[in-house]
Amino acid sequence: MDNNITVPKKTIFSGVQPSGNLTIGNYLGAIKNWTTLQNEYNCIYCVVDMHAITVRQVPADLRRRTYETLAIYIAAGLDPEKNTLFVQSHVPQHAVLAWDLGCFTMFGELSRMTQFKDKSRSNADNINSGLFTYPVLMAADILLYKTDLVPVGSDQKQHLELARDIAIRFNSIFSDTFTIPEGYIPKTGMRIMSLADPTKKMSKSDANPNASIGILDSKDDIIRKFKRAVTDSDTTIRYADGKDGINNLMNIYSCFTGKTYGEIEKEFDGRGYGDFKLAVGETVADSLSPLKTKFDTLMKDKAYLEDIMKNGAFSASRIAERTVSKVHKKLGFVVKS
Repeated sequence: MDNNITVPKKTIFSGVQPSGNLTIGNYLGAIKNWTTLQNEYNCIYCVVDMHAITVRQVPADLRRRTYETLAIYIAAGLDPEKNTLFVQSHVPQHAVLAWDLGCFTMFGELSRMTQFKDKSRSNADNINSGLFTYPVLMAADILLYKTDLVPVGSDQKQHLELARDIAIRFNSIFSDTFTIPEGYIPKTGMRIMSLADPTKKMSKSDANPNASIGILDSKDDIIRKFKRAVTDSDTTIRYADGKDGINNLMNIYSCFTGKTYGEIEKEFDGRGYGDFKLAVGETVADSLSPLKTKFDTLMKDKAYLEDIMKNGAFSASRIAERTVSKVHKKLGFVVKS
């Protein structure tokens, strides 16, 4: 047996929309976990600006947040030398493959997407076709790069299943073309809930500014929001059914400190909710402080960020173009010479 044989790294793809201010939910549920994968996998991380425009955006804000999202990736620990970091709209093959795959996606499949139903209710004055078909663009994002693994939360599992179904359907008609992606459940990282309604996921698009903690929030704002966090009428800090607010705060504290729920309960035994909320706020703010310091430095060097965008898009485009060319040949398109 040849012990020198190297097994190719599996490819991971993911991305975050530059819409709204990224929250600690985005950080703990996704970005922080990505930093632990960069030595073990071939990692491709995208700022998915094309997905963002299914909801109306202020152009200047979208442009600024695209830079900010990339800067947060790097400030959080993603090394541009180890990861492919790029902006989705800089690689036009995403849109090209989305059209191709849309012709192999059934109307009924898209009609069953729960996020379309949810977003239609919250954007009743702008139920556009992009909102309906964006799961196909998400499938293109994934399938372009022969992605093996996709980090997914419970709210994205339906979209990953659709991407798998589309890939399997295409492969069954035209022979093996796409890698069938699997979901990746990180060893760490939790679903962070809203501070205003702990039965709902924390969202960067929440209309209530006190519902979420932004990665870039000031220390004073972070502490103020935690002090206002919804809890219950009990006074004991313990993890239990029916204590959604305290459970969420304990979850957040655990993610930032590494302490178990039992250790947290012991630490705050005999102390009230006020003490606990303050401790959570201070811990979160202090933990995010180094990230924000690095972020501020990166945002002062737009030329560096643009260089990362350019290099990342070049690397991504080389892979994406090979996939699109392969697909177009199988479809019967005359491939340009």
